[in-house]
Amino acid sequence: MKKEVQIGLIGMIAIALLIFGINYLKGVRMFQASSYYYVEFTNINGLAVSSPVFASGYKIGLVRDIEYNHAKPGHVVVEVELDDNMNIPQGSKGELVSEMLGTVKMNLLFNLESQTYHQPGDTLPGIVNNGLMGVAEGIMPKVEQLMPKMDSILHSLNQLLANPALTATLENTEKLTANLDVTTRQLNKLMQNDLPQLTGRMISIADNFSVISENLKGINYAETFQKIDSTLYNVQTLTNKLNSKDNTVGLLFNDPTLYNNLSATTANAASLLEDLQAHPKRYVHFSLFGRKEKADNK
Repeated sequence: MKKEVQIGLIGMIAIALLIFGINYLKGVRMFQASSYYYVEFTNINGLAVSSPVFASGYKIGLVRDIEYNHAKPGHVVVEVELDDNMNIPQGSKGELVSEMLGTVKMNLLFNLESQTYHQPGDTLPGIVNNGLMGVAEGIMPKVEQLMPKMDSILHSLNQLLANPALTATLENTEKLTANLDVTTRQLNKLMQNDLPQLTGRMISIADNFSVISENLKGINYAETFQKIDSTLYNVQTLTNKLNSKDNTVGLLFNDPTLYNNLSATTANAASLLEDLQAHPKRYVHFSLFGRKEKADNK
């Protein structure tokens, strides 16, 4: 074999390997049967050829080609290559999802309720899901509106932090925290030492109340009240007798004449005793030798 032929064969093999390698890196399955479907979008959000196609998170194919639909302005047709044994139910859709890094992937959303299937070459409707990027785009105008308010809040916060009163407040808070710590320790000490004694006393008092309650249960209240009524009746009777004049005690309390006579008698007796003490010889004559004084007088 001539040298030129060998070089040609080597070149052709290298080119074939290069084409195979490029297609392999793109995900093109050159030796596997595939089915082709089309998905129509109004905006592909930067979808590129060879982008993967997923169903339920599993890669089932890739984007083979993208063409602008001149017959329907504003529409873009995406050709997808799927596994040959993939069945797509009627009513399914293609969805474009924008990821955080700016890449775009396609998901096939199957209509699992359908019992009929698309044929290869059919066109599916497409929708766009901007994902987090779309949410961020919707939030950005609101964030821009909030920026002046945030700037005002930060300015007020800086003024507050620079206020000396804040430092004093923090110091007072620190002192208060220290006092609370001391109070907590004292309370813990009280709970450990004094509270058991107080609890014991309370239990003892409760026991005493229980004994008193049992004793009160044993009292015959009917008999007790009957005795009280009898005592009150006797007191009332005594009071009536004291107020009556048909007895000595009643006369003593109620008859002023008897009281006056007793007072006069007492006064006379007192006067007699005084005179007796002052002049005993008037009332007592006593001599060891008889009545000498009378004999002399004779």
